[in-house]
Amino acid sequence: MHTSLLMLSSLTFLLFAVHLDAQEKMPTTMPDDLRLKDYQPKAIHKVPVTTITKGKYPVIDMHSHPYLKTEEDVAKWVRIMDATGIEKVVILSGATGSRFDSLYPLYAKYKGRFEVWCGFDYTGCNDPGYGPAAVAELERCVKAGATGVGEMVDKGRGFGVRMREAATAPAPATQSAKKTTPMHIDDPRMDMLMEKCAALKLPVNVHVADPIWMYQPMDLTNDGLMNAFTWRLDNKPNQMGYDDLIASLERATRRHPKTTFIACHFANLDSDLARAGALLDRCPNLYLDISARYGEVGVTPRFTAQFYKDHQDRLFYGTDNNPSEDMYRLTFRMLESLDEHFYAPLFGYHWSYYGLGLDDRVLRKLYRDNARKVLKR
Repeated sequence: MHTSLLMLSSLTFLLFAVHLDAQEKMPTTMPDDLRLKDYQPKAIHKVPVTTITKGKYPVIDMHSHPYLKTEEDVAKWVRIMDATGIEKVVILSGATGSRFDSLYPLYAKYKGRFEVWCGFDYTGCNDPGYGPAAVAELERCVKAGATGVGEMVDKGRGFGVRMREAATAPAPATQSAKKTTPMHIDDPRMDMLMEKCAALKLPVNVHVADPIWMYQPMDLTNDGLMNAFTWRLDNKPNQMGYDDLIASLERATRRHPKTTFIACHFANLDSDLARAGALLDRCPNLYLDISARYGEVGVTPRFTAQFYKDHQDRLFYGTDNNPSEDMYRLTFRMLESLDEHFYAPLFGYHWSYYGLGLDDRVLRKLYRDNARKVLKR
């Protein structure tokens, strides 16, 4: 007995010594050497954690993309939708021509579960007479099954950036580059397309600007520096600024009052929801989707919840993220619960988040009712 105790004590001491030695060899990053991108805090507060497996009401995701490219993967997406209460997903393909034609049947197979939206054809947008051919392609896409247009993206350089860049590249070495002009949403060249969307009752999803800190100096005062540096726009030449982009959206909605505009990501006014609300008040044909900005507004829960209440008829649920059960359930937690101080690495910021605790009336409209009114053609 005595011998066994001695052996056990010796073994315990040996394990403890090995543990100490391992600790000494483990690399330790001192705070002065820690990079912001490597900072991954864990909440220490013991507060309630709400698990929500399905949205409180049936949900229409008004902002997604053709993330999945095979029949097997799309079938898996449908199973994820069933598990989380997602009734329908709007696929913002932004595509025209053969690309739209190849994408559409992949999702159309599941009737009532997906809508596929097309894009605008910007080919020749700097040539005289641009418009009729683009309208004809839009009409063709609608006949093929498109039920809306989007996502049109302008972070400052205008639409059709890649096409314009291709047009400016000289073919032979002796040929000079063709001069092109950026086309923003309020450009007269867009008029024919916007009016056709009104006639066909096609909603238009447009992405103008990005969160404001992407345009601000990348220094110690930048509130969203972690994501801002990744997506920075402050160092991009020849582009429209943040405030001018927001103004271009308002000019377009006023210029085309019969066209339904959906400005995604809170019109990138997530840091100034009062300004977003004023924009909605001035533009009755404008709606906002909330996709990909949960992290940005999840730090101001009381003010954000009031914004949802005040503008409950003009907001759409959306995700803009690769589909997974965890992703959908995280959005439900942020919208429905009153959870406090939790982290969500999906959003990529260094701050913690808070649930909004939206009431039932707001949730029903946000999740489904508002979308059904706009999607009903």
